[in-house]
Amino acid sequence: MNLESQLTKHFHGDSSYTHQGGGTSKKVLIAAVCLTLGYALVEAVGGFLSNSLALISDAGHMVTDSASLLFALAANLLAARPATGKYSFGLAKVEVLAALINAIVMFGVVGWIVFEAVERFTDPQSVNGASVFIVATVGLIINIVVAKTLSHDKDSLNTRAALLHVLGDLLGSVAAIIAGAVIYFGGPTVVDPILSIFVSLLILNSSYHVLRDSVHLLLDGVPEGIPYAEVGSDLERIPNVYAVHDLHIWDMTPNEIALSAHVLIEDMNTWAEVLEQCRQMLETRYGISHITLQPEPASSKTETH
Repeated sequence: MNLESQLTKHFHGDSSYTHQGGGTSKKVLIAAVCLTLGYALVEAVGGFLSNSLALISDAGHMVTDSASLLFALAANLLAARPATGKYSFGLAKVEVLAALINAIVMFGVVGWIVFEAVERFTDPQSVNGASVFIVATVGLIINIVVAKTLSHDKDSLNTRAALLHVLGDLLGSVAAIIAGAVIYFGGPTVVDPILSIFVSLLILNSSYHVLRDSVHLLLDGVPEGIPYAEVGSDLERIPNVYAVHDLHIWDMTPNEIALSAHVLIEDMNTWAEVLEQCRQMLETRYGISHITLQPEPASSKTETH
């Protein structure tokens, strides 16, 4: 049996985890990238011609959305590759790393938008409100189409990150529409940098959540909603289990929870039955399907105390 077969082969009672990432649709991602990046360029040109910071910032947000989608596409291709001797868990966490990079880039975008907005408070500039309104309205329609497309894939962290950005950008388009309408009907041009800062706050909020989730996954934190202490207690309640130690619970991927532990058994002859009960309890009660348990005789521990 070659190495790849050893890494992916499973026996009766083993976890069904394949060491490969989930299947975000490549066609969906490619279509979303083309729509988002294409109109980001249109918005950027429109923003410079109309001298609207709100429109330029919305275009910048759409560019970062495109980057997020490109990251998701690249991660999708890499995560689908099987485990190897060098990466025995496969490359599924590439999508988490890509989401982290994208979140950090978004913080840089926020800094740029705020800097430009502050300058315009002290040096107001004329803005073509009609052009801003028209371009932003079309951008809103594009964002709605992209958001609806991405909403069909809720399992991938990277796609969820991209969807968050697109939803934020959708609100950014609304802000740009409002700015264009206010300026067109004779309102103060200061509304443009004000709404640009509003867009930056939307970006900051979505980026923070993506950054937090990415770091938690990369640090192998206990998955949200999994009560660590309660899992250990439930394992110890199984008949013939004396105690549990070295318990670890983490996300193999954003969609697959893993658990490993040492289980002290009162009668080692009952291990097969105990193992099956542990597996059934963990999967049905907590949704943990990738389980590695090491049995140890309880007598060896009790004799040392």
